[in-house]
Amino acid sequence: MLVSNGDVRIDVEVSGDGGDTVVLIHGFPLSREIWNAQVRALSGHVRVVAMDLRGMGASSVGDGPYLMESLAGDVAAVLDALAVERASLVGHSLGGYVALAFARMYVERLDRLALVCSRIAADSPERAMHRRELADDAERNASSERIITEMLDATLGATTRAQRPEIAEKFRKIAEQNDPRGLAAMLRGMALRDGAQDIAGDLTMPILVVAGAQDPGIPAGEAAWTAAAFPSGKLVTLEGSGHVPMLEKPDELSAVLADWLTTK
Repeated sequence: MLVSNGDVRIDVEVSGDGGDTVVLIHGFPLSREIWNAQVRALSGHVRVVAMDLRGMGASSVGDGPYLMESLAGDVAAVLDALAVERASLVGHSLGGYVALAFARMYVERLDRLALVCSRIAADSPERAMHRRELADDAERNASSERIITEMLDATLGATTRAQRPEIAEKFRKIAEQNDPRGLAAMLRGMALRDGAQDIAGDLTMPILVVAGAQDPGIPAGEAAWTAAAFPSGKLVTLEGSGHVPMLEKPDELSAVLADWLTTK
């Protein structure tokens, strides 16, 4: 289904008919396709909403930069279109930034929050500058090749690289479907985002932090610190996984999310 919000159309897949709703928000530079295994696993228990963020997947490319607050507004528009008052959010990497912006803006609509290989800190000045450089390159060359190559280098775990080269190919195929203009707008929005340390202590709902033991970009110490920032934060580390456990360890991630969604 398509949901309009201002100048963009958000492409959404809805599966299952359980009473509770969980929204899966993908990372960068990907699309909702990364959640296919989790949609299959969870839709027998809850209603699963998998959405393509604006400018990515099958959603339309609007004017940028894509601020996290605008993306959170897209999530709210999707829930409104589905007549869902409250939902649980699962955000992967970039999707975690969006989920945290949603928590800041619409906390009364949030049942649970899961951050998968994400962080609550804002970009360093150096990281923000590099995102803007990548955005400029994508627009100048009308190509996402540099973005995809750099993300692959910074994403997959050592075990995946050595034993499962097909995961890198799957990652690349998903990423290549995105419009470079949308990726550039998203990079600029991520560079502008605020950290969420100031609201973490006020989020009292069940919060799950999932880390990959071999994540090249988020060290174990940071994941533990992130979980500890929330009053009811729980850390689960997936061995043998890098930054994309939904592709690297799909069954394990699905089981962790199912347990989190059903535990009172």
